[in-house]
Amino acid sequence: MNVTLFIPCFVDMFYPRVGISMVQILERLGHTVDCPEELACCGQPAFNSGYWDQAREVAVHCLRRLNRAEVVVIASGSCGAMIKVFYKELFAGTPDEKMAHELSAKTWEFSDFLVNKLGVTDLGAKFPARVTFHDGCHGLRELGIKKAPRDLLAKVQGLELVEMPGPEVCCGFGGTFSAKFPMISTAMGEHKCGLILETGAEYVVSNDSSCLMHIQGLATRQHKPIKSIHLAELLAHT
Repeated sequence: MNVTLFIPCFVDMFYPRVGISMVQILERLGHTVDCPEELACCGQPAFNSGYWDQAREVAVHCLRRLNRAEVVVIASGSCGAMIKVFYKELFAGTPDEKMAHELSAKTWEFSDFLVNKLGVTDLGAKFPARVTFHDGCHGLRELGIKKAPRDLLAKVQGLELVEMPGPEVCCGFGGTFSAKFPMISTAMGEHKCGLILETGAEYVVSNDSSCLMHIQGLATRQHKPIKSIHLAELLAHT
């Protein structure tokens, strides 16, 4: 299969190992990987802030380029939900509406793609550590992804998964939410860090780097013994 990756802005700028890990895993499974370098933001910040006209100006480049792909895979529940769910709203009533629906049908979040499209759960990964999993809001609530990442973690050699109390509780990041309401965002993040620490896990894993960035930032500043890792990076360990 010819897989086109969409690498979100923050992954490209701050967490390139996530994208590299995805490429390594997909190529190991025998697929051809395309990563369009000309694409950047999916338009989500402007969309979430209510600036839909400006969001369309950004998003249309992704829409038209990605629509040529056989299948689109994204390392983010957040940006995945934007393209798969919210592009249909953003482009409703425009000449690109049909294209938005076509793109939605072939867009997948990474863990969902591996488990429910390819039927793969065992990647031969080894990660001898106690970990806990954080469900990002968009991946869980908009894409309905809950079981797939846990199915993948269950097959990792040496890994012990310990569910935290309230794995579905928001970490408080929310993109523009954390900028508009920093005190609320910080309080939510501190609560999330407390839930992670209760598990005694060495790592918190998620399929959204934005959540991990928020959690790790708070943990580091407050000297809490929390290490974060994206699911793709963990699965690339062999």
